[in-house]
Amino acid sequence: MAKTAYNRATRVADQIRMEVADIIMRKTKDPRVASVTVTDVEITNDLRLARVFVTTLLDAEQERNAFVGLNKASGFIRSELGRRLNLRYTPEIVFQKDVSGPRGDRLLSILDHLDEERKKDVKPDESTAPAKAGEGQGKN
Repeated sequence: MAKTAYNRATRVADQIRMEVADIIMRKTKDPRVASVTVTDVEITNDLRLARVFVTTLLDAEQERNAFVGLNKASGFIRSELGRRLNLRYTPEIVFQKDVSGPRGDRLLSILDHLDEERKKDVKPDESTAPAKAGEGQGKN
């Protein structure tokens, strides 16, 4: 069985995801970023740049304001991250919109629809159902 590569960059990215989510939730006071959810973090192998993917359930204008708030708070978030992580260099943080959520939801709805269609096609009706014991046989 092949073991998946779980290198240091992946471990650091997971830790950054948890810490940034906690910092946004507990430490930032900007109301624009209150409804932001950290979904993923990609980090370069040299651990110098972290792309933090976030999603919101806001309309387009409020989402833009949330990203403005995140970008303004990025220095504070980075300094808090530096205090929490035991790294030689604290990575630069770049916030990006996570577009995989809506695509994933659409894909799941398509799969659900296909599953329902398959169940309709496979559903046995009376003409193809096997006869029960004693049915259709005359009395002797």
